[in-house]
Amino acid sequence: MADPTRLTAAQTAAAIASGTLTAVEVTEAHLARIEAVDEKVNAFLHVDREGALAQARAVDEKRGRGEALGPLAGVPLALKDIFTTEGVPTTVGSRILEGWLPPYDATLVKRLKDADVVILGKANMDEFAMGSSTENSAYGPTGNPWDLTRIPGGSGGGSAAALAAYEAPLAIGTDTGGSIRQPAAMTGTVGVKPTYGAVSRYGMVAFSSSLDQGGPCARTVLDAALLHEVIAGHDPFDSTSIDKPVPPVVEAARSAEVKGLRVGVVKEFAGEGYQAGVMQRFTESVELLRELGAEVTEISCPSFDKALAAYYLIAPSECSSNLARFDAMRYGLRVGDDGTRSAEEVTALTREAGFGAEVKRRIMLGTYALSSGYYDAYYGSAQKVRTLITRDFEKAFEQVDVLVSPTSPTTAFPIGERADDPMAMYLADLCTIPTNLAGNAAMSLPCGLAPEDGLPVGLQIIAPAMADDRLYRVGAAVEAALTARWGHPLLEEAPAL
Repeated sequence: MADPTRLTAAQTAAAIASGTLTAVEVTEAHLARIEAVDEKVNAFLHVDREGALAQARAVDEKRGRGEALGPLAGVPLALKDIFTTEGVPTTVGSRILEGWLPPYDATLVKRLKDADVVILGKANMDEFAMGSSTENSAYGPTGNPWDLTRIPGGSGGGSAAALAAYEAPLAIGTDTGGSIRQPAAMTGTVGVKPTYGAVSRYGMVAFSSSLDQGGPCARTVLDAALLHEVIAGHDPFDSTSIDKPVPPVVEAARSAEVKGLRVGVVKEFAGEGYQAGVMQRFTESVELLRELGAEVTEISCPSFDKALAAYYLIAPSECSSNLARFDAMRYGLRVGDDGTRSAEEVTALTREAGFGAEVKRRIMLGTYALSSGYYDAYYGSAQKVRTLITRDFEKAFEQVDVLVSPTSPTTAFPIGERADDPMAMYLADLCTIPTNLAGNAAMSLPCGLAPEDGLPVGLQIIAPAMADDRLYRVGAAVEAALTARWGHPLLEEAPAL
């Protein structure tokens, strides 16, 4: 039997269901892998060894009793440390929640447990999901398994790096402006931002409530689809949850047929600032879609040029509101409470010690944008741009079935290179942000290595709201064709850790 850590999630589940492998054997193999390489990668903030093995034993006991197992029963998973997990530390990558043990499970976590997915632990992330590199984690940056001196993307770099380092076959991320898709592009993995409201946000620590969306991360399109079906669906605990059936994403991933599909290439996602090797691999992917029978046309979405500016007014404004709850009075860190200071002084000292530089920057930006006299000029104007972007998407989807673009303008950059330049950092999400503003579904999958540096490039596919199945149909077709062309999955070209 092959090394369990090298199997896909679908293969792992099949091996457990048939008895070729036990869930405990699979879990122990991944825990051993984490122990062997994570000191270098820093993909995990907390490894729940006892909890994972207990879940695995429960799966093996079910199989021993002849009970039916779900499609991902016994498959290990890395969970972004932004979802509350009962009795397990949830820090959101911040000192302000260091040591906090939530008293309940997020809806997404409950669904994973109900499906017998084995949660290995909590993955590293930019603090409060604010960042594009996972350098903003209070617990140190995560390294990219392709080159440990480079970033793995952000904010969900820990989830993506765990996949690329073979520490887990599945992971969960969240996407506010590209935090699932951009790390997927940087690490040669698959990441999906479902339609806004398709996956419950109950129990997910909020950054920007109108933009945040949890979603699946995997090494193959089919694995992502299997995980998508487990975590998606209506939740009465989430007022933004969509009360509609989950699109048939697994069926779409298995069909992988694009003949006659109308594909639009976004004109605005090209030009100055885009790495030559990224554009080369993207152009090759577009040509591949033509070869597979898709009808390709160029689409202009002029408001996309304003998306970055609109996002960095809307997201910080919502962040300013959401993070007001971290006041040292209810949970988490408390600094300076020696009996001589007022509640206001304790709150100020705690926030100074507990929040990192990027979180403070965004709180200040958002508070300013919402302040009296500036609300209409900044936040109000950004919301108008958001409407224009939504209308551009609506017009585009009248002409085509999906849109495609590079996921990120560049490959993974060196750790520290953009640490003192927030604007350069923000540009990493240039291609992904419009989808969050409109609430559409989007996927990133690997489309090759950039010739300049040998690092992964991501192809982004965008679909209308609640047409998530189109992502999997197109993604699986491209993945199959590229894998056949390369003779192996792209991740096999990654250097050994």
